[in-house]
Amino acid sequence: MLRINVVTLFPELFAEPLRTSIVGRAVEKGLVTFRVVNLRDYAHDRHRTVDDSPFGGGAGMVLKPEPFYEALDALAAEPPVVLLAARGRPFGHDDAVRYSVGDELTLLCGHYKDVDARVAERPGTEEMALGNTVFSGGEFPALCVIDAVVRLLPGALGDHESAAGDSFYDGLLSPPSYTRPRVYRGLVVPEVLLGGDHAAIAAWRREQAERVTRERRPDLWSQHEAEQRSDGTET
Repeated sequence: MLRINVVTLFPELFAEPLRTSIVGRAVEKGLVTFRVVNLRDYAHDRHRTVDDSPFGGGAGMVLKPEPFYEALDALAAEPPVVLLAARGRPFGHDDAVRYSVGDELTLLCGHYKDVDARVAERPGTEEMALGNTVFSGGEFPALCVIDAVVRLLPGALGDHESAAGDSFYDGLLSPPSYTRPRVYRGLVVPEVLLGGDHAAIAAWRREQAERVTRERRPDLWSQHEAEQRSDGTET
């Protein structure tokens, strides 16, 4: 069973998502368990203060290091510990796979202007970002990380093929999908998908995955080509 810890100023944001859809079913199956703790529980003044003005001046407030450290001590959290921060390394599918095969994952949700840098400097802590954008806090990125990780747990999805066809699973974006009706507002399902020739369908899907990746994510396509060259295969 994977244990996921979440340290946040807003634990109420996690209540409903963690019991909904695939994540909720994974909890019911005993595949994952969650401990969501309020950062303010580790403040020591009557106002439960967890932030302060930044050294050196500047706008905004910075979350203090002590509450995070004490929360991690109370959780006896083992690595990986992930601080969701815009300056972090981009979170990707490989990270989701790595976290999904571990026993424990701890997510730290920042808020306000920033988090004291000493939180990220704690041994075993990684800074991760969810795309080239800034969120009001780490709560929504944390939920995205949770979903990406939990759906990879054996038994979380209906079958392995559901995950194996996802974007990024083999370094490419997923091909387009179609369902009934065959024709809708003049838009037609590709004929190859209707003929029952599984080899032809597999070849079409591979071709489309390569096309979509090449057009939309040239960075992934370049990486894919480099990996194929190193393996001695051709694109």
